[in-house]
Amino acid sequence: MSWNPALDPSIPIGDAVDAIEAVIVPRARDIGGFEVRRALPSVQRQMVGPFIFFDQMGPAEFLTGQGIDVRPHPHIGLGTVTYLMKGRIHHRDSLGTDSWIEPGAVNWMLAGQGITHSERQDEAQRQSPHDLFGLQTWLALPLDREDDPAAFHHAPKSDLPVLKGEGKEVRVILGDVYGASAPVPLGFETFYADAILKPGASIPLPDNHEDRGVYVLQGELTVAGQNFEAGRMLVFRPGDRVSVKAGDQGARVMLLGGATMEGPRHIWWNFVASSKERLEAAKEAWRAGDWAHGRFKLPPGDDQEFIPAPPR
Repeated sequence: MSWNPALDPSIPIGDAVDAIEAVIVPRARDIGGFEVRRALPSVQRQMVGPFIFFDQMGPAEFLTGQGIDVRPHPHIGLGTVTYLMKGRIHHRDSLGTDSWIEPGAVNWMLAGQGITHSERQDEAQRQSPHDLFGLQTWLALPLDREDDPAAFHHAPKSDLPVLKGEGKEVRVILGDVYGASAPVPLGFETFYADAILKPGASIPLPDNHEDRGVYVLQGELTVAGQNFEAGRMLVFRPGDRVSVKAGDQGARVMLLGGATMEGPRHIWWNFVASSKERLEAAKEAWRAGDWAHGRFKLPPGDDQEFIPAPPR
């Protein structure tokens, strides 16, 4: 999605919990009929590992005739994953990809030097009420990957590793965690996993990654005697051995992180870059609108409109 709200200046920090570096309360915005909550970037943290945007979409119910309709728009310097619990989204991009994002599957889109894509829900979906619930994450690329050619990789739900035991079920979405690796080519260190915990079940944070966070998607977590409800992101101090425990109703959490990035990133609209010069070049290329010969193309099959760049 292309929505980028103002940051929340009043997010509390979890000083009462020694192992927790920050507690992020996402800022909510309505973007045309459904709510999006953004946890990253925040006042406390621009990134957790390479994760630089982290949005919760919904849960929402669209009435007949309604749905998501995001026109073609550009990205540079990042990779995107939309991970759904409910609903479907039609993805088209300038590489010629025509794919559906479905619950439990991974569509990894590497923007690199530049890609354009659209996200829509087609007329067949709009003929009756339908639900949408999911997460969209953007991962900043390491310095040596910013100019990589754009790429797209789809991994169906059935291909993702699932670890089960002791009241836990963990699906590995990206990278490696707990000895399992997702079949999605990345080329840099990260992890992203969907963990469903039964009431009272505990799960340790992975100890093979420096930067680690947990987003409470459903239920409640307990850490060091303190409870955290759904819609909270916890960022933990590097190196600490920490476990999180589900509350009486159980919990569903997203585990994320990876290697600390080499430095902060500049963000403008849908662009992420290590320098302002890279952002300026991308701005001018999109504004030029040279779809035949320029840096950006429009998606085949969805090339009759696009989102203009915001004012300077």
